[in-house]
Amino acid sequence: MKTERREAASAAGRPAPAAGRRSSADLPGDRDALLALHAQERRRRASAELGSPEFKAAVERLADIEIQIARIERAMDPPRV
Repeated sequence: MKTERREAASAAGRPAPAAGRRSSADLPGDRDALLALHAQERRRRASAELGSPEFKAAVERLADIEIQIARIERAMDPPRV
């Protein structure tokens, strides 16, 4: 499945997902928990050396968290857009 996603991304001209990257299913489902996790990942990114694998992993995880927060906020009534 991971290979299929990489090939599909490559065919569409998008960067392939990083190996070992967790899916949004691994993230908490409530906004407050996501915000706390986001703060933790920002600290992890800040403590990592720029360009290191740890820095890149933290950046990717932050992106996943931000996408999940946006999904939750869009589903709110009224949406927090």
